[in-house]
Amino acid sequence: MMANVDWWMIGEATIDTLLMTGFSLLFTVLIGLPVGVLLFLTSPGQMMSHRGIYQSTAFIVNVLRSVPFLILLIVMIPMSRLLVGTALGVQGSIPPLVASAAPFFARLVENVLRELDPGVSEACRSMGATSRQTVLWALLPEATTGILAAVVVTAITLVGYSAMSGVIGGGGLGDLAVRYGYQRYQGDVMAVTVVILVIMVQVFQVLGDRWVARLNRK
Repeated sequence: MMANVDWWMIGEATIDTLLMTGFSLLFTVLIGLPVGVLLFLTSPGQMMSHRGIYQSTAFIVNVLRSVPFLILLIVMIPMSRLLVGTALGVQGSIPPLVASAAPFFARLVENVLRELDPGVSEACRSMGATSRQTVLWALLPEATTGILAAVVVTAITLVGYSAMSGVIGGGGLGDLAVRYGYQRYQGDVMAVTVVILVIMVQVFQVLGDRWVARLNRK
């Protein structure tokens, strides 16, 4: 049944997928969190409302979100080579993964901040807090649970995106599934990679839900 499965190779591909997901998630949060906060603060009716900044930032975010990931992978090949020196493997997959996931995460952060009680911001203003103090000391702490849930959703999305990067030799389980499962008609390899990806997503979801529930109790 598993005559074509090289478990050592499967293990290396699984580690590559985890590395791609982990590093991409790190950079996605580092970029997407401030962008999401900026979208919230500059939106109409907020403390730093600025129509020009909001519309220009929202336009860039919407454009990146609207481009299908497979197309973005191909379009960003020159940029990936410029940024990390290659468009292949784990390193070459990270720039397009971040470019696709960061706008998605930014919108999630914006929505989380919008759902907060407006009284939090108003109380900070009445006490003379600056916009920076309001964000760092009030809004982000209040939104921690929602932001963490957004991180979990983004991590699961990145697992799927990392698998698609195998189409252009991005490494990981997706690359294994394309080169062996699809091109060489090795159905057992394809089945194993799919099962591992499903398990990976389930583990991320369960651990994320438990973490969010623990923060809610606190």
